Amino acid sequence: MPDFTDLTPISTWREIAASAEDRTALEPGLGRTMLVQAHLIRAFEEKVLELAGQGLVHGPAHSAIGQEGGAVGSALALRPSDQVNGSHRAHHQFLAKALAYVAPDGIDPEAGFDETIRSLSKRTLSEILGLAEGFCKGRGGSMHLRWSEAGNLGTNAIVGGGVPMAAGAAWAHRRAGKGDVVYTYFGDGAVNIGSVLETMNIAAAWKLPICFFIENNRYAVSTHVEECTAEPRLSSRGQAFGIPAFKVDGMDTLSVYLAAQEANAIMRTGRGPTIIEADVYRYFHQNGALPGSAFGYRSKEEEAEWRGRDPLDRLGADLQDRQIIGSQAIEDLRANCTGLMDEIAGELVETVDGQRRIVPALWPEENFRDFGLRGDLSEFEGARFEEEASFSGKLKKDVKFIDVVSRVMARRMSEDDRIVVLGEDVHRLKGGTNGATRGLSEEFPDRVLGTPISENAFTGLAGGMAADGRVRPVIEFMYPDFMWVAADQVFNQIGKARHMFGGDSAMPLVLRTKIAMGTGYGSQHSMDPAGIFATAPGWRIVAPSTPFDYVGLMNSALRCEDPVLVLEHVDLYASKGRAPVEDLDYCIPLGKARLVREGRRATILTYLGMVETTRAAVERLGMDAEVIDLRSLDRAGLDWKTVEASIRKTGNVMIVEQGASGTSYGAWLADELQRRCFDWLDQPIKRVTGSEASPSISKVLEAAACARPQDVEAGLRELMSDQGLKLAAE
Repeated sequence: MPDFTDLTPISTWREIAASAEDRTALEPGLGRTMLVQAHLIRAFEEKVLELAGQGLVHGPAHSAIGQEGGAVGSALALRPSDQVNGSHRAHHQFLAKALAYVAPDGIDPEAGFDETIRSLSKRTLSEILGLAEGFCKGRGGSMHLRWSEAGNLGTNAIVGGGVPMAAGAAWAHRRAGKGDVVYTYFGDGAVNIGSVLETMNIAAAWKLPICFFIENNRYAVSTHVEECTAEPRLSSRGQAFGIPAFKVDGMDTLSVYLAAQEANAIMRTGRGPTIIEADVYRYFHQNGALPGSAFGYRSKEEEAEWRGRDPLDRLGADLQDRQIIGSQAIEDLRANCTGLMDEIAGELVETVDGQRRIVPALWPEENFRDFGLRGDLSEFEGARFEEEASFSGKLKKDVKFIDVVSRVMARRMSEDDRIVVLGEDVHRLKGGTNGATRGLSEEFPDRVLGTPISENAFTGLAGGMAADGRVRPVIEFMYPDFMWVAADQVFNQIGKARHMFGGDSAMPLVLRTKIAMGTGYGSQHSMDPAGIFATAPGWRIVAPSTPFDYVGLMNSALRCEDPVLVLEHVDLYASKGRAPVEDLDYCIPLGKARLVREGRRATILTYLGMVETTRAAVERLGMDAEVIDLRSLDRAGLDWKTVEASIRKTGNVMIVEQGASGTSYGAWLADELQRRCFDWLDQPIKRVTGSEASPSISKVLEAAACARPQDVEAGLRELMSDQGLKLAAE
């Protein structure tokens, strides 16, 4: 019989409830403000459902009627400088934080509402209706609400998707050292999402001041929490990560407030994250104005039981017991709140020929469609641009490409303390797995962050750092294939953030990754991601093929206010070229190609590791071809001026890339060229790519899957043959 020893968790897990003494001690002004906030939010949500029922809300209307206690109780425990984000059901949290911001001294329930509260309500409703006056200019709607000035980082339609972003903001707060905290709100359905659990782990390991606030309303759409997890007390998750956790009745606003105060005391003193699980209940279905019982997954008896615990009634009763407010004043408050919502809705909606409609003048203009997808690059005003051919500084021959990667990062980090590098093993192994971060952890120990193997979480965390504005994160993906693990954060969050939230919020983030075809790492470590990123909105892409270009393009990436993918190639790391000896401060413009070789008979477009391969093939064949290193690969950054001028001259185009045809960058480029340059083309655009299959482990099969020098030569021969021309080498 073995010996058993019970193990004790390192963190506490406690249920918290307001005592009679707490209710007696509740400061009257705070209690009255709680009541006003709860009634304003309830009336607002009811108006949203009313408008949705009239067909005026385009998209879902996820109301949180019944859940006001959790939002109000926690938000009123926060400072103006604290921040929050939430999920798709977040009107109540957004409003609670914003109301506390616009009325920091509280709100008198027996006074009228001032213009700040009226404006907040109207702008929020405008956003939900998709109107230009909204906080995100109508782009966000119900599920994407952001008002950074008030500490609202942005709500999120991806379940659990905003949690890593909140952790990034918390990292920035920890670094600032002012004691500010972040609350990330999500429901019971998100607790089992990988990004949430990964973020809990990182937050605990790094002692980030973030509260994981779980609104346990028991249903993920229609699936009950007990169907999803063996431990329905969801705050138990804290035990696994060493996070102190509190369980509280979310229908009791004061108890939530006390739980938030306890959590804040932990976080503000540098002791790391907390969890609050608030038991709440949404009175209506996932979306719309019908109760869950109408869809058969809840009973009317269950709904009635929870309605009997209504947070507004409960708070009102407590205040009446202490004679802080009377019943008539509560009735008047309710009427004032509904009246305000009627008034602002009346300014947004009109009746024409018996039909309700949005006032047409309030819609955004159609030409606003693409505004803010990327920035305007005005941040490059005053930048010094250089090209190797005209560079006046001292250059050294035979500099290894990989040495330049670490040198320019060290230079930028020494000049800009906002830059933070994070990724797996970047702080070890003498500069990570390839030496790209060599020396950085010794020189900047607090700004080179070795992460757990959790790309989704640390990528989102970097996104939150960037959105905060005080940090410029540089992520390293050991291999580009790992973007699929982090796809939500890469594409749904980071790539879309600026546009989704109205076009004004910067996302200064750099993602470095290396293409490793030919290294024997097989199908899951060998892709070229350029084609995927080029079809995803919001990202800029640069692909330096020389040491000199790497310096200039990385400097531009770190100056840019948009997310930038910096592609590297393992074959280039050991290559040598000319690089600056002392001057590491110049930029190369985003959107400027490099003419590698002039020619008259064909235009060859390529990038990264295939630039030198292509140039060498053209030279071997004695071909009169122009070779262009694209350098900037995103749609907004492609150098159409240089490319089109070359095609006008040559009339023939070939695109050369190493990677698989299925995720080809050249596919979209060829389509765009054919439409832009059709009249100048003498023949269809040629393409050289790898095979359909991903590279595999076998050395022979891997080589066959990638575009090789002989494939480039074959493509060049065909290009010339179709013109009826012979190569000089033939």
